Amino acid sequence: MRILVIEDDDTLGASLTWGLRAEGYAVVLAADGTEGLWQATEHGFDLIILDVMLPGLDGYQICSRLREAGNWTPILMLTAMDADLDQAEGLDLGADDYLTKPFAYPVLLAHMRSLLRRAATPRPALLTAGDLTLDPATRAVRRAGRAIALTPGELSVLEYLLRADGRAVPKTELL
Repeated sequence: MRILVIEDDDTLGASLTWGLRAEGYAVVLAADGTEGLWQATEHGFDLIILDVMLPGLDGYQICSRLREAGNWTPILMLTAMDADLDQAEGLDLGADDYLTKPFAYPVLLAHMRSLLRRAATPRPALLTAGDLTLDPATRAVRRAGRAIALTPGELSVLEYLLRADGRAVPKTELL
């Protein structure tokens, strides 16, 4: 398994690289956002561990650009930014998981294993069915270009059905 670590702290980057290699992973370390984005777009990885506060491009910009380009490699944000809004922003931009520093190394490995168990399947930014679109990040729904106001419950059901991608969903599953 190939892991890209984008971390500007030399000590943490070196220890993550050493520890992950000891676990049997092939690790590439990028020390700034520009190098990290280049590595992520030019080489295939099974997982990206991404700091937020980086020189050059920050982790949010990297995550957003990768998702906009259709790169669905699982992203684990590993950062000291622990405010609820920071975590929500990272996840809304397309990160798959968010772990705050300081962290316990066994917990990091567990988060990684969880992400690696899932396939990097395409997850489009907009969910569509015909002329109906739903943006899961903003919870905006449009039909034929016109906004539709839905309750939170209606939005949740619509999102679930759109993610089912044509599969019949039983009522018990929706409940």
